Amino acid sequence: MHKFFLGIDTSAYTTSCAAVDSEGQLITSCRQLFPVEIGQRGLRQSEAVFAHIRQLPFVFEDLLSKIAAHSVAAICVSDRPVDGKDSYMPVFQVGTAFAKTLSLVLKVPLYTTTHQRGHLAAALIGNIDLQPPYTFIHLSGGTTDFIAIDNDDSFKPFAYARDLHVGQLIDRVGVALSLPFPSGRHLETLAAGYEATSRYPAILQEGNCCFSGVEAQAMRDIKQGELNKGQIAKEIYDVIVRMVLKVLNNHVLPSQNILITGGVASSKLLRNMLLSRSNTRRLPYQFYFGQASLSGDNAAGVAYIGFKKWEETNYGNFD
Repeated sequence: MHKFFLGIDTSAYTTSCAAVDSEGQLITSCRQLFPVEIGQRGLRQSEAVFAHIRQLPFVFEDLLSKIAAHSVAAICVSDRPVDGKDSYMPVFQVGTAFAKTLSLVLKVPLYTTTHQRGHLAAALIGNIDLQPPYTFIHLSGGTTDFIAIDNDDSFKPFAYARDLHVGQLIDRVGVALSLPFPSGRHLETLAAGYEATSRYPAILQEGNCCFSGVEAQAMRDIKQGELNKGQIAKEIYDVIVRMVLKVLNNHVLPSQNILITGGVASSKLLRNMLLSRSNTRRLPYQFYFGQASLSGDNAAGVAYIGFKKWEETNYGNFD
């Protein structure tokens, strides 16, 4: 019977399980978004916790149906959002409790990591040629981080969003435009066929992103109703692209290699606009993206981290 490594991630948006085989190859990744009513901008933490409790057994059952004739070698779970002793969100305790219980019942090792490191590991799937040092950018509903990854794989954050995360901007504008939550792919569709005019300013404060002013101006445009909805959508993606490049241009980077992931980075429109603007301005950056299907919240990277931690401890020996 083949062995697999189970990854579990219970974020503020998605319930996820994934499996990696004994060679570190992804077998499957299963996830389920939270149900959010039209007009709402997500769930409160208490609501999200209950959503995970309801959804996790079904997501796990889905995963098991896709890995017949496999047994669990080890489990890895994201137990907090990011590195740091003060990093905490209640939603991650659901996955942690489930993982600990499984570990005890199955008598297999349990490893922990962070949600952000899971995103990084997932982004590196398919980017095996990318080696430290490089810059890691995490763009999502709860994170807008610019991080230097040094030769020893250590994290050194150097820029972030001071007020509003990129994904929050997209979702707030999207919901105001009567789009479902999360709004990314719907806003992207709305933006198709329009040309950006740099309507919204990309403002940094002490080298960090500021999006609250963009939100306020976009909301005024929506309320006044004089600007086409598709134009507003395109301007939102445009200001995000300009903001990312502005941050990169205003900091000393570990290298010109840039790895970008997170739910927002799954957008084909955002990727194309970023590459186009960077090339047009002859900027020196080499961009790498995680697979679009693994850029949003998922447990694939968490499972891979579990495989690597087990390998370091057991030297690849299954006996």
